[in-house]
Amino acid sequence: MSHHGKLIGQCLTVAAVTAGAIGGAYCAFQIYQNYYQKTKLPTEWTQVGTLSDLYIYPIKSCGPVVADRAECSMLGLRDGWLRDRVLMVVDKNMNFVTARAHPELLLVQPSVKGSVLTLQHSDMEPLHLNLAEVIIRTKPKTAVVWGTQVPVYDCGYEPAEWFSRIMDKSSDNYRLVYYASQKSRSLREATSFYSFYKFRKNDTGALPDEVSFNLINDASVDDLNKRLVDCKVSHRNFRPNFVLKGAQPYDEDKWKFVKIGDHVYEIIKPCGRCILTTIDPETGVRNAKTEPLETLKSYRQVSDPEERKAAGSSPRMGLQMALRSEPGGMVSLNDPIYVA
Repeated sequence: MSHHGKLIGQCLTVAAVTAGAIGGAYCAFQIYQNYYQKTKLPTEWTQVGTLSDLYIYPIKSCGPVVADRAECSMLGLRDGWLRDRVLMVVDKNMNFVTARAHPELLLVQPSVKGSVLTLQHSDMEPLHLNLAEVIIRTKPKTAVVWGTQVPVYDCGYEPAEWFSRIMDKSSDNYRLVYYASQKSRSLREATSFYSFYKFRKNDTGALPDEVSFNLINDASVDDLNKRLVDCKVSHRNFRPNFVLKGAQPYDEDKWKFVKIGDHVYEIIKPCGRCILTTIDPETGVRNAKTEPLETLKSYRQVSDPEERKAAGSSPRMGLQMALRSEPGGMVSLNDPIYVA
C-alpha cells in the first residue's frame, strides 16, 4: 500500500474510533437520563474514610492495573482505552473461563497505552494488541457469561495462542475477546436473584460477575487476618475497584449509599465470596485449607432467610455497587468517602 493509502486508512480508523467514543458517550448519557435520575439520592452524608487504592481489571480474572485516578462510566472505571472488565478469555464454545478453574490467569499482567493492550506473563514474551484495530477489522460474535449472551470481538490468533500456551500448552483452545457494546449486558435469567436485590437494567456493566463497581473496607480485611491461623490475605484477594481506609470493620453492612468524592453509588448487595479468594493473587497458588473462605463462612454468612434464598451460602465481604450520579467524572486516590 502507498503512503497515501496508509494515511487514509489511519484517518478512517481514527474517525471510526472517535465516532464510536462520541456515540458511546451519548448512549451513556441517555441511559443515565432514563434510569438513574429516578433514584432519590441522600442529602446527608457522613465521612467514614478515604480512597486508598484504585484498581482497574481490563481482562476478567487477570491482574489489575493500579490507578491514581479514573473516570466513572456506566460500564465501570475507565481511563481512555483502559476499561474495567471489557476483555475475557473464552473456550472453544465461546463460554467465559475464569481464574476459579484457571488460577494461572491471575498472573497475566495487562497494561494499556493509547489503544494498545500489552500482555505480560513470566513464561511468555510480551504481546501487544491494538484494540482500535480489533474494533475496525472484526465483526461482533456471541460469547456467554453466566448463561447470558454478550456481543464480543474476537481479538485474533496471536492472543489466542498466547493464552492457550499459558493455560494448557495448546495453540488454540482459548481465545481473548473484547466486549462489543456501549450498553450493559443483559441480566441473568435468575430473575428472583435480581428482583430481590433490586438490580436495574444497566447495573451489570460489561463482563463483571454482577455489577460495575466493587468496594472493600480495608479494616474488615484486617479483622479477617486476625482470625486466620496459618495464612494472611490482602485486599487484593478480593479484587476490588475501590479500597476504603479509615472505617471500622464491617461498618459497611449497614450502609445504603456510598459517595466517593462527588460520585454517588447505590449498594446493590453484599459481595458473596467464592473459591477465587483462596488463590494467592501474587503466586496463583491455592490455599490448601481453602482459606480465607472457610473462616469467612464461620462468621460472615447472610442471616436473613429470604436473602439467603437469593444469595446462597457464600459469605459476605465487600460491597457490589452501581453508579447513581451522572457518569463521566473522575475519582482519585485520597478522595473522601462518605456513606448514607
